[in-house]
Amino acid sequence: MNIALATPWVLALLPLALLPLVLSANRPESYPSIDTMEADPLSSILNWILRLAGAIAIAALILGIGGIHRLGQTVEKTGEGAHIVLLIDRSSSMDNNFAGRPPEGGEESKSAAARRLLRDFVLERDHDLIGVAAFSTSPMHVLPMTDHKEAILAAIDAINRPGLAFTNVGRGLALALDIQEADPSPAARAIVLVSDGAAVIDREVQELLRKAFARRPINLYWLFMRTQGTPGIDAKPEPGQRDTPQALPERHLDIFFKSLDVKAYRAFEAESPQAVEEAIDEIATLERNPITYVERIPHEDLKPRAFGVALAAMLVLIAARLAEVRLVPAREREAI
Repeated sequence: MNIALATPWVLALLPLALLPLVLSANRPESYPSIDTMEADPLSSILNWILRLAGAIAIAALILGIGGIHRLGQTVEKTGEGAHIVLLIDRSSSMDNNFAGRPPEGGEESKSAAARRLLRDFVLERDHDLIGVAAFSTSPMHVLPMTDHKEAILAAIDAINRPGLAFTNVGRGLALALDIQEADPSPAARAIVLVSDGAAVIDREVQELLRKAFARRPINLYWLFMRTQGTPGIDAKPEPGQRDTPQALPERHLDIFFKSLDVKAYRAFEAESPQAVEEAIDEIATLERNPITYVERIPHEDLKPRAFGVALAAMLVLIAARLAEVRLVPAREREAI
């Protein structure tokens, strides 16, 4: 039972609610005899309705005065979703449009398009826990895993400051994994990496990432917001060009991701806001897993409802009182 009173001692007054059931509030009238009158079931029913209305009015007033309320609680439910960390690139190149130039007129920068579409993604996810991290030269822990949509949307909106020059993907992924590790629940998990480029991940960080991904099954999605005219994920080295992470960082980052012990890995290459939207929609479709989540039900003040019930019951009694007709004895009528 999650109903409580702010002042429980008022319960001692509840027996007063029995008074209408044992005492009649009807106006007494004098009759010579009613033994010869037939029983009137309708009058008996109305009589008990009025008595119950009186009892309800008294009980509701006592509970309202006592500060009746519903306690806050948590309820475990089952739905579809996942625990997702949004890892967003904040290097300076994200402030350009997909043509690699500063936005002009109504154009969107890659970071603005990412923020807009990630907001839509969050709003459509009812049962997810979502954390937010960012990276450029260094990783930035923006928001831990939470189901508070307002906080998540604010965290996404906060990533609108001018970016820095470098892209440290490795450290950013390590931070995203740390955010996932802080959540011990057995839910399905995913990291969504939103970036317009890649950088070389040194051997030490690569080994740390391998061990972290091996500890827990996590899906990894790389949304590569490619600048038009730059090498893509599947780019091959040109004749005479060395096939190295320094020469083709996106290609080798994809190869590294494919070598990780992850539950599932997908790379999406997008060259326009429309392509980014399609990729995010596909990620949303893929990350619909059975998930057990906890819904928080806040404290609720029930005094207005109690006083409303009391008012309704008293209006019934007032209406009954106004409908009464006083019978005038014959001698009084003659005197009049």
